[in-house]
Amino acid sequence: MATVIPTEISEKLTLVDDAEHGPSEERIADVVPPLGRLQTHKRLWFQKSREHNLNDIATQPSVYDNPDVAHQYKPREDWENLHRFDPRARWTWREENKVIKRIDWRIMVWTSVMFTAMELDRANLAQSLTDNFLEDMHMTTDDYNLGNTVYALCFLAGEFPAQLLAKWLGPDRWIPSQIVLFSVVSASQFALDGRSSFLVCRALLAFLQGGFIPECVLYLSYFYKHHELTIRLGFFWTGMFIADIVAAVMAFGLLHMRGVEDRSGWRWLFLIEGLITGAIGLLSFVMMPPGPTETASWSRGKHGWFTAREETIMVNRVIRDDPSKGTMHNRQPITPKLLWKSLTDIDLWPLYFIGLTFNIPTFSPQQYLSLSLRGLGFDTFQTNLLSIPYLVLKIINMLALATLAEYTGQLAACASIFQFWCLPFLIYLRVVDTTKASKWLTWGMISLLIAAPLGHPVQVGWISRNSNTVRSRAVGAALYNMFLQAGVIISSNIYRSDDAPLYRRGNSILIGILALNLVLYVLAKAYYVWRNRVRERKWDALTSEEKLVYLADHQDAGNKRLDFRLAS
Repeated sequence: MATVIPTEISEKLTLVDDAEHGPSEERIADVVPPLGRLQTHKRLWFQKSREHNLNDIATQPSVYDNPDVAHQYKPREDWENLHRFDPRARWTWREENKVIKRIDWRIMVWTSVMFTAMELDRANLAQSLTDNFLEDMHMTTDDYNLGNTVYALCFLAGEFPAQLLAKWLGPDRWIPSQIVLFSVVSASQFALDGRSSFLVCRALLAFLQGGFIPECVLYLSYFYKHHELTIRLGFFWTGMFIADIVAAVMAFGLLHMRGVEDRSGWRWLFLIEGLITGAIGLLSFVMMPPGPTETASWSRGKHGWFTAREETIMVNRVIRDDPSKGTMHNRQPITPKLLWKSLTDIDLWPLYFIGLTFNIPTFSPQQYLSLSLRGLGFDTFQTNLLSIPYLVLKIINMLALATLAEYTGQLAACASIFQFWCLPFLIYLRVVDTTKASKWLTWGMISLLIAAPLGHPVQVGWISRNSNTVRSRAVGAALYNMFLQAGVIISSNIYRSDDAPLYRRGNSILIGILALNLVLYVLAKAYYVWRNRVRERKWDALTSEEKLVYLADHQDAGNKRLDFRLAS
């Protein structure tokens, strides 16, 4: 949700003519310029609002409009955007829409391209399986499971170091470096010669990719409001699925290179896709500015991508939405004390527990998709092409879910739709003998299962909203992803060789975990509603003077403040 705007407006906000003395210059200076009408009706991201004219003022009311409390929320002196911070700045909807569109094209698109590059190197192992990778490497499916487990463990281990480095060096420096580093490891898989080298490469690749996603989420939060971020994260994860589609199409061609230089097709797959990722990493040094007011450079032009007016709009619209974004510099390291405060933030832990298990019902079947399709009798190239339809449907479902969550504001309820979608398909796989059913029907049921509307954009945006500090937002996104990777470890060990080919035991476990997930969503919703009611009672019990004293002298910070409400 957001910081509560005090309803007791200071008399300084209204200029009333004094019959005897008239309005003084001091009183005129204190008057707040006209604000835009508060947006109460939510609209879908692709709809044009009918509530206002494009020339109307778009600036929304915030804590900065109350002189009695505004100074409590002033950004720190070394904040990189301070020179554009102006509580009295006003702009129209036409100007704001133009700025958002430019941010989308300049920042959002390239961030999605970088995620596409990471996913290309992370997921091409699935395509290699269709080209007899396990047979060439003299490995079994249990070795494949071990590789996925090692990957998840090392990805988990790399989360905090990478996120802390990004916060210290700046995402614009670390993320491109990170892409170049893991592209080298990915390309080196061309030379794999057995189980040991396979496990070493999976470990290195995962450790270098760890932290990438929360770093990008933190970076995007510099440019977008909370309610804008959820759907953008939907497009961000679309980059991942586009990579999977591109990888399937590329694999169709690259795996035909089997025999070139007496090498397997999967070796050329790893090498060429690693080189593509490396090129994107080098371009990212040029395409990633440090922040909204720091786009000028030799590569982006002397005056940068945005005018001074546009920078003012970008900075003030974001900080008016969330004043906590001015509490840290974008290259300020997170100290051990701040790290501990973020780790012990109990108000984010319900979301971490959800992150641990929510994706397990589809992750195990997804990991085994290529092997399952080969087992059903599809050849190498059919298998790769048949992985495309579910990805297209998954993109549509994910964006629809993110839009629904933002439109309704019911984050827990919308995120849980993923579980309800999965249930009938898991029951089918549990009770039907798929070895005797039509292979096309089995492919369709598995595809529909793993095309479930992914709740990542909703849940990562949920963490960002409920953090209310930059350090909690940085650490929280990383910790959520660590729990997610722990879930991957669980997923990688549910389908076992002694349960093949029907995996009845594994599917029974998945149904049980799905039921647990529904309970977790209900508990998370109940917890946040309860926390908000407790805070509201305490806040409403304070007088106007006591509220001002609390804001001036309180020890509560971030999402512990009585004037902050948690989203649910």
